[in-house]
Amino acid sequence: MPLKQLAPGEMTDDDLRDWCSVLNDMTAADMPAEPRWRTDRLRDYLDGTLPEDERHLFLDRDADGDLVGHASLIVFGGEQAGTGVVEMSTRPSARGKGVGTRLLRAVADCAKAGGCRTLSVEVIATTPAVGFYDRHGFARSTVEQRHLLRWSDIDWEKIEHAAGRLAAGYRLEYHAGGVPDRLMDSYADVKANLRSAPGNVAFVPEWRGSAYAPALRDSFQTLASRGMRSHIAVAVSEPYGNVVGLTELVVSAQRPTRADQYDTVVAPAHRSYGLAMTMKARLLTELRRAEPQLVDVQTWTLDSADDVRWINGELGFVHDVDWYDYEADVDKLLSRLARPA
Repeated sequence: MPLKQLAPGEMTDDDLRDWCSVLNDMTAADMPAEPRWRTDRLRDYLDGTLPEDERHLFLDRDADGDLVGHASLIVFGGEQAGTGVVEMSTRPSARGKGVGTRLLRAVADCAKAGGCRTLSVEVIATTPAVGFYDRHGFARSTVEQRHLLRWSDIDWEKIEHAAGRLAAGYRLEYHAGGVPDRLMDSYADVKANLRSAPGNVAFVPEWRGSAYAPALRDSFQTLASRGMRSHIAVAVSEPYGNVVGLTELVVSAQRPTRADQYDTVVAPAHRSYGLAMTMKARLLTELRRAEPQLVDVQTWTLDSADDVRWINGELGFVHDVDWYDYEADVDKLLSRLARPA
């Protein structure tokens, strides 16, 4: 059967079940300790994007109609225009048969048509995907270390103690699903510090304060629409009531036993007071109540982020595996894919 491109809303229930099956077969073969995907709200997960972005899906079925591979391409708008992010999965039994290359060619064609100049992809360092993207000319741009905190290994007495060690002049607040309007502008100001962090790879718009707040609201709404529950702890400076630090965790309906650490950042003038440690510990105590089904929490740090790695180590995170960020020029990629194998 020919490879098919479709919009998320065009996926049938059978497509969704097959998509999940390929993901879980690949996970079992390459990372057997990873949590399995569920079809719960998978349609929402694939359909949800920010208003200015577009997602395209690709299904590759064999002659018998069995799904042997799939891909997702997000074409970014706004400040990220010109960049596309790809995720691809091939059923292990179908490897070596050109499935990945067919999908990559379709993705690159779509990216080109959507105005993308660059494709990026995240690759787990211990999986066969590394060799695949190397062979197709992708260049490794960043190496991040993934650390796992296993729920059963947490020293809760230590975590509670860390959560209570708050410097004078600050208070902590916990919020689920987003942050209230009264905090949004100062929250946006703190997030903007990510742009200037050495080696940081997160996307943060140039806007600050009230100009950035709508984008943040869209982000929280998009996460919720995708079945991803946000949990946030903020450090607030007294007596002004401004956010000066934040940390974010997300739990998805599609893999509810794992929490993903998102951003943790403290405004420069408020560093050296232990706020990052206190906020992260407080958020873990909130998750203990709000998400009792959790098995672990995963976070990523750059190789150079010694301070973040130390904090994570104190909380019980353990280095698990490295992740590579790969990039490829779309025109050069299409040229390579056009050559005979």
